[in-house]
Amino acid sequence: MRYKQLGKRGPIVSIVGLGTWAIGGRDWGKTDDEVSRRAINEALDRGVTLLDTADVYGFGHSEELIAEVLDGRGRPDVIIATKAGNDFYNATSTDDKGYGAIKQNYDRDYLISAAEKSLKRLHVDAIDILQLHSPDLPWLERDDPWDALSTLKKQGKIRHAGWSVQSFKETEQAHLLDRHHSLLDCLQVRYNLLEREAEKVLFPKAMQYGIGVIVRIPILFGLLAGKFTKDSRFGDDDHRRFNLSPDKLKAYLERAERLRPFFRQYQGQSMAQVSLRFCISHPACQTVIPGAKSPEQVAENCTAGDMDPIAMETVPEV
Repeated sequence: MRYKQLGKRGPIVSIVGLGTWAIGGRDWGKTDDEVSRRAINEALDRGVTLLDTADVYGFGHSEELIAEVLDGRGRPDVIIATKAGNDFYNATSTDDKGYGAIKQNYDRDYLISAAEKSLKRLHVDAIDILQLHSPDLPWLERDDPWDALSTLKKQGKIRHAGWSVQSFKETEQAHLLDRHHSLLDCLQVRYNLLEREAEKVLFPKAMQYGIGVIVRIPILFGLLAGKFTKDSRFGDDDHRRFNLSPDKLKAYLERAERLRPFFRQYQGQSMAQVSLRFCISHPACQTVIPGAKSPEQVAENCTAGDMDPIAMETVPEV
C-alpha cells in the first residue's frame, strides 16, 4: 500500500481507503455484521488507514461497527472521516422517499450536536475529518455550516474540516472553494471513468488551494467492476434501484462498452482495480474510498494501492 498526504494540511492516508456506507445495513441490500467486521479487518490488515463513514449510514450503525473493530484491535493509527448534515434524528417518514426518514439540516447547532453524537459512537475524543454531507447550494451559501466546522475545530472536536460535494454539482458548487479554502482541508468528490465533471473546475481549484481530494463512487456502485448487465435489477432495500435504474443502467453500460479496449491493456488486473487506479492517477486526488461488503472485495480493491499510476493521457473520452 502506498500513502500520500491529503492536501497541504491533511493527514497522511493510504491511497486506497474503505467506504463503509454498505456495511451500515441500509440502502445496499442485506448485510451481515460479522462479514462487515471481517471486511474492515481485512482492510486494516492490508494497510488501509482511511475509513470513510457518515452518521446517516445505517443511522449510526456504520460508525458503531468501525468503533467495535478498532477497539478490538487496540485502536490502531487510523484516520476516520465521517459526515453530518443528513438529519435522521428529527426526520419523519415523509421527509425522504429514497433513503428513509432523512432531511438536510446544516444549521450550526444541529451540526455541532450531530458531531457530538458521532464522537460517542466512534469512541473518540476528536474526529479526524468531519465532512459536510453533500448539501444543496442554498445551505452552502449560508454561514451556518462553515461556522459549525470552524467552531468544532477551535473546540478540538474535529482535526480537519471537509466537504463532500454533491453529486453532479461539481462545477456548480466549485466557486465555494474561493470563499472557504482557508477552512477546508479536504473535499470528497464523485469521480470515475464515466463521470469526470470534477476535472473541469473543481480539481484545478483544489490544487490551487492545496485542498486534499477523496474520491468516492470510483467503480460506480459496482458497474465499473463489470458486475451488471442491462437486465440487472435491485431490491427495494437497495439504493441502486434508482441510482442505477433500468434507463440509467442502459446508458452507463453503453458508454462503458467504449472502455473495453482500455481495460484490455491491463492484463491480469480486474476492471475494479483499473478503475481505482484511474481515480488516484489524477494529480488532484490523493485517495479513493471504494465500498465493500466482504473481505474478498476489500482484498481486490486494496491491490490497486500497490500499483503505479495510469498515464491520464492514455484514458479515452467516453
